[in-house]
Amino acid sequence: MRHMRLPRSQRPVRLMAVGLLAASLALTACGAGSRTGAATATKVACDFTNPSTPTTINVLAYNSSAVDPFSNTMVASCTHDNVTVKHDPIDFAGQLEKTTATLAGDTGTYDVVETYTYAIPDLASRGKLQPLDDLYAKNKDKYALGDLDPNTLKSMTYDGKLYGLPMQSQLLVMAYRKDLFDKNGLTPPTTFEELRTDAKRLQDAEGMKYPIALPLLSTADLDTAFAAALGSQDSAFFVNPDTKKPNFTEEPTAKALEQLKSLLPYMDPQVTTFDQPKVQQQLYNGKAAVAVMFSGRMNDLVQQKNTKLYDKFGFAAPPAVFAGGKAYSTVSTDGWSIPFNTKVDKDLLFEVIGASVSQEASQASVPAAFPARTTVDQSASPYAAATKDSLAKGPTKEIQPYVPAVSEAIRPVLANYMAGKIDVPAAQQQMQAAAEKVMAAQK
Repeated sequence: MRHMRLPRSQRPVRLMAVGLLAASLALTACGAGSRTGAATATKVACDFTNPSTPTTINVLAYNSSAVDPFSNTMVASCTHDNVTVKHDPIDFAGQLEKTTATLAGDTGTYDVVETYTYAIPDLASRGKLQPLDDLYAKNKDKYALGDLDPNTLKSMTYDGKLYGLPMQSQLLVMAYRKDLFDKNGLTPPTTFEELRTDAKRLQDAEGMKYPIALPLLSTADLDTAFAAALGSQDSAFFVNPDTKKPNFTEEPTAKALEQLKSLLPYMDPQVTTFDQPKVQQQLYNGKAAVAVMFSGRMNDLVQQKNTKLYDKFGFAAPPAVFAGGKAYSTVSTDGWSIPFNTKVDKDLLFEVIGASVSQEASQASVPAAFPARTTVDQSASPYAAATKDSLAKGPTKEIQPYVPAVSEAIRPVLANYMAGKIDVPAAQQQMQAAAEKVMAAQK
């Protein structure tokens, strides 16, 4: 899951990439973006009332193979007459930094910003985004917005108001070496216990030292992993939504910590430095046989230009931490939002983002993306079925304004625990104390 918490105006500006969720989910990613616009852009209808004077629309969105089709289509389709749409290549960390800056004052640099499920509550609660309900109703028929998955619209909603127009979703998906699994009589694991058993078999039979690869970098990746392991246990949350008391001293936290560490013997010792691109590299070069990453990374695995193993991968929903539990997964919807401080006409901006998520644009994003539209044919996507299964089996999302801040607060504790510097009880106590401090500041 991907979390993005931006500071209140009286706080020092600071970068915060909170996990995936995911992934984030946050998701640290960098792709070709506008630098390869000709390859990923689709020309669609973008019919708006032409402004009387030249107007530039600046779009802020990070580059990845899953997001690029939408941002590049926006640029290619809506730059005409007196309107110029601009999108400069940028990575995820850079996007967060620029989002912080553009929303900090009465006048911003960007007119359209990419937002995520876990960013919406924080940004909307502080008045940083323009409500879109009236614009959505006005353009619903024109852009067939009723075909957007209701769950994705809900994930872009806060306190009953819509703050983002969904384009695509990211879920944790398991990629595995189907050839090696078939050779050794293995099937995709459905629990962490089965995952460990399969990994041991691959170590013994194939001489593969580190069969498992997970993104456990001590940034958003690590707290995305913890949240997925926690949520797998009957959708356990960081904080009790009724009492607002953190839950880190409870048994599910202990089990989540123990189960994450139980995978370390089957992973590269440097795994706590692995972001998602590094996990991809482990699969590309054959050093790992199974990995769990966000779905936006999956299409890269089947590209012959990336790896000679492009035709060896299978995809499945991630395993549950324990039998009978939810999948080790999370979902984050990416969408377009309009900043509160843009000076560009809001009707024009909504026309532009509406065009970028149209049926034609969404269809063209497959298989790189998992678009929000229910009417898109995803039969060309090798991982779409696994993504849908991950969605069906995944935990209930914890979407609250305080989640990004809690995630950031517990991250150093998680890093120390995974590094072996503290044990489970100490980690629980430190996480609880850090989260209680965050929640006290929320009052």
